Amino acid sequence: MKVEIDTAALADAVAWTSRVIDARPSNPILAGVKLEAIDGTLQFSAFNYEISARHHIEAGVDEAGSVLVQGKLLADITKSLRSEKTYLVTDGSTLTITSGKSKFTLQLMPDTEYPDLPVVPAMLGQVDAPTFVQAVNQACVAVSREENRPVLTGVRMQFQGDKVVMTSTDRFRLARATFTWTPQNPDVDTTTLVRGSLLKDVARALDEHQNIRLDFDADSPTLLGFENAGRVSTSQLIDGEFPAVDRLFADEYPIQAVVNKQDLLDAISRVALVAERNAPIRMTFTGQEVALSAGSVDEAQANETLDIDMDGDDITVAFNPSYLKEGLSAVTEPFVRIKMTTPVKPVEFNGQQEADSDESMDYRYLLVPMRFNN
Repeated sequence: MKVEIDTAALADAVAWTSRVIDARPSNPILAGVKLEAIDGTLQFSAFNYEISARHHIEAGVDEAGSVLVQGKLLADITKSLRSEKTYLVTDGSTLTITSGKSKFTLQLMPDTEYPDLPVVPAMLGQVDAPTFVQAVNQACVAVSREENRPVLTGVRMQFQGDKVVMTSTDRFRLARATFTWTPQNPDVDTTTLVRGSLLKDVARALDEHQNIRLDFDADSPTLLGFENAGRVSTSQLIDGEFPAVDRLFADEYPIQAVVNKQDLLDAISRVALVAERNAPIRMTFTGQEVALSAGSVDEAQANETLDIDMDGDDITVAFNPSYLKEGLSAVTEPFVRIKMTTPVKPVEFNGQQEADSDESMDYRYLLVPMRFNN
């Protein structure tokens, strides 16, 4: 293999591809990144049996060829190079990387032992990248960190015609994001369960000027693919039944309050300063005000009052302040509507553009109140 390539493009491609390599691969061969020079392109691929990554960039290919090298080391080397052009040349069992006055020689790994990457499924549909990124950030708010319950570490993605509904829950809260997309088949109706950590990783690396394509085969529903700007990822889906969470949304909320989102977030941050770890922050809704409080009589205390627009009876609810802030921070509108039934039943939060407008149902956040002592 003999290749001339743009250094910045090389570093970016290696960094993106090698991110799927585990810190301690189950098989040493999975520490490699495969490079293939062919037809004016340099192709990159990596695999850890669950997630695959493929990328390609333009290159001057004098001699075609395929090699496997240590991925993390290659990433460290390429991001350190400063010259505009880099040259890759193989000689027997080594790969020489030359860029300006820098020169590295890497031992090749046995590429014949490298596993075949999974076949990318057919395209299911596509959506603009900013819409997808926003939905992922909202839907992943409630992803569980409990690895012993894999189903709760995932995001359920429901593809129903031109709508995609993404839902996560960790049993204490629920986050749901809905967006419009362009399906390949307008009658599509299928559901997948994909790891939330992977979705966030995909969203972070997107070129937001291009659409993202989602790939899925309902006849072989084990793999979900993501394509954007020449980058292709696949992920094994989580095998398990997502909890029946739709019943948690109340049909009617007799108590509703609208408040400026940023004012509420700032007040929560201040009041929570005196809350001990895992201690609740209380919110007392009375008339057209909400009083936030935390702390105890024999310890530090904090109180703050905000103006609200409220309908319904007075009520006091208490929340984990971290969960409350995380859910509110995912609201993109300047106002938030808080919808309640009783002090112990889940409370729904929705964004809205104006203080007197209808709430948006594109993002719905449910949070279970904490019990507290008066």
